[in-house]
Amino acid sequence: MAALRGLRSALDFTYLAAGVLASLCLIAILVLIVLQMLARWIGEVAPGIPEYAGYFMAAASFLAFANALNRGSHIRVSILLNAVPPHIARWIDVWCFAIGTAVMWYVVYYGWRFVNFSIMINDISQGQDRTPLWIPQSFMLLGAVIMAIALTDHLIHLLFDGKHRIQRDLVDQSFGE
Repeated sequence: MAALRGLRSALDFTYLAAGVLASLCLIAILVLIVLQMLARWIGEVAPGIPEYAGYFMAAASFLAFANALNRGSHIRVSILLNAVPPHIARWIDVWCFAIGTAVMWYVVYYGWRFVNFSIMINDISQGQDRTPLWIPQSFMLLGAVIMAIALTDHLIHLLFDGKHRIQRDLVDQSFGE
């Protein structure tokens, strides 16, 4: 049982750490935009800043997926789930998590192939920065792997415990209803 508690702690820490990395990527975007503005004001050229801002945006998006899922921030239409009996709602949840998990692992598989292909052909960006593209692609792949693990975690928890682990934030939900 201690091993399962340790695994649960490790998974929760991983999801939170990915969310923190995503927020650091957003801060990096802010810093890059401010540097771009300062460079324009003093008449200097800052090559590559738009490309790096794009890389950080892609990394932030993918790294935030799992943390957002656990916090209930993904859009989840629960009209059908609320309209059916609980045992049917559970199987609808299982079906949705199973499809989501399969699709995300598919994304991970082809993301891995994509990163390896970029390494193999030494693919670099088209901008002035000439960054090897496997670097920003790796952050996207890392986020996709963490999201696939999170979906698998929720699916297994749903199958064995009867409920998922998504935290519902009733304050945020009350504004949308």
